Amino acid sequence: MPASVINQISDDFVGDYAALDPNAATYLGVPGHDQDLTDYSPDGHAARAELAARALREIGAAEPASDAERLAKAVFQERVGLDVERHEAGLTTSSLNVIDSPLQALRQIFDLMPTGTADDWAVIASRLAKTPGALAGVRASLLHSADKGEISAIRQVSGVAEQCETWAGRRGGTSFFANMIAAADKVDGVSDGLRSDLRAAAEAASAAYGDFAEFLRADLAPRAPKRDAVGEDRYRLESRYYTGAKLDLREAYEWGWAEFSRIEAEMKQVANRIRPGATLAETAAALDADPRYRVHGQDALAAWMQKLSDTALTELRDTHFDIPEPLMRLECKIAPPGGGVGAYYTGPTDDFSRPGRMWWSVPADRAEFSTWREVTTVYHEGVPGHHLQIATAVHQAAELNRFQRLMCWVSGYGEGWALYSERLMRELGYLDDDGDLLGMLDAHLFRAARVVVDIGMHLELEIPKGTGFHEGERWSPDLGLEFMLTRTISDPTHVHDEIDRYLGWPGQAPSYKLGERLWLAAREEAKSAHGAAFDQKSFHTKALRAGAMGLDLLREQMIG
Repeated sequence: MPASVINQISDDFVGDYAALDPNAATYLGVPGHDQDLTDYSPDGHAARAELAARALREIGAAEPASDAERLAKAVFQERVGLDVERHEAGLTTSSLNVIDSPLQALRQIFDLMPTGTADDWAVIASRLAKTPGALAGVRASLLHSADKGEISAIRQVSGVAEQCETWAGRRGGTSFFANMIAAADKVDGVSDGLRSDLRAAAEAASAAYGDFAEFLRADLAPRAPKRDAVGEDRYRLESRYYTGAKLDLREAYEWGWAEFSRIEAEMKQVANRIRPGATLAETAAALDADPRYRVHGQDALAAWMQKLSDTALTELRDTHFDIPEPLMRLECKIAPPGGGVGAYYTGPTDDFSRPGRMWWSVPADRAEFSTWREVTTVYHEGVPGHHLQIATAVHQAAELNRFQRLMCWVSGYGEGWALYSERLMRELGYLDDDGDLLGMLDAHLFRAARVVVDIGMHLELEIPKGTGFHEGERWSPDLGLEFMLTRTISDPTHVHDEIDRYLGWPGQAPSYKLGERLWLAAREEAKSAHGAAFDQKSFHTKALRAGAMGLDLLREQMIG
């Protein structure tokens, strides 16, 4: 990458930020901080906000010398500027939800740490011993915010308390931390002293998470509001953060209804081919019972994921996508219990020594799985979805600065691409089986429903006429749950988790469908501009190699 002031500021920011956020450093693959945990106290949040504000001033004064530098500057200002806005609005110190807040970050970071050597376990022991102190910082921030009236709804407080109890081993079973350190017994060179340190640290971490659950129930819950909706002002800020776009929220709500109806009609056609005359729910039950679509056991699920992922990587390479050799390694794993149900992806390190990973979070006691629902999920999380998008950017060291490659994440761009990838795999003939196709359509119906329900619940909008669902009433969490349970055929366990997710993570859920909408529009505009010369493979390569950015900025880039 050519040296420039803008790229230097961006590169320096990643290193400076990693020092202030060791959890992010591990996630991004920035070495030197794996023995520490992030300071989530008010002072820790303030230090990161001050760093961001200083970097914004510096990059604002820098003059780009090329189109690439102009884009790099715009990406940095948009993303880091929103980080500062969210901090000033009190959203960092008050962060508490069931999907993506400091409590999950402090637990999940251990999933990404190497465990192959005694030295690795020594680093884990050092970091693990700091868990009680890190949780004390989270507690201080939550109390600091509560004193200003900034508290998450009781639904989120109670849900996170349950997660903490699970990780602490207080809801039956062993604690996450005890299970984690058991793997050290299989590693050569781990001394008795180190094992003792690990046990002590695991016990302390488990106790700290258990104590945190008690704090949430006894101290924070009595002060937490019952109302889940965050209102329009906060929702607009969160929506800009997750999409990188200034959306007309009511237009998006109306479009979500239209998209939902379109997909629902096509699903009924496909279901009628599978089981003539049956409802969508009856068709789903028949597919769930079909041995062709079943795997037994979590190990078998992981093996099925890995095989499907490997096949996609091999067959798409060179034919439909340029996939460099380092990207050909993608690991599929079952996530530790305690988090929300669903799949997620973690990216590779800068040198690809830690590969991209697809994680599947399932209930600990579940052993039967229906693959017809999940073929499209593998493509979403793996290739051509998140793995191809994120790892391609990481691989662009010659063209993108470290912020663009490692730290820039925009849900509307990334999740929109992943949902676009599911549709693309259908176009390429990978979802010709009607069962797998119904699973893909249901995933898209689910994402369209998210646009409707997420915006509807938080803005408490009216349900329009002609929808066949509580017409004229205003959205509430109970109606959101009823809608997802009765108008989609997704797993009910997943649906219950989803409603809690939407209410605690406002604006994120619609970013999938709204992002896909823009990717599709960009492709159509490129086709129209280039006519017979349009090459889809080249379009994808150009878009992915540019790195992540907000949807408004992406629209400008792809149209230009």
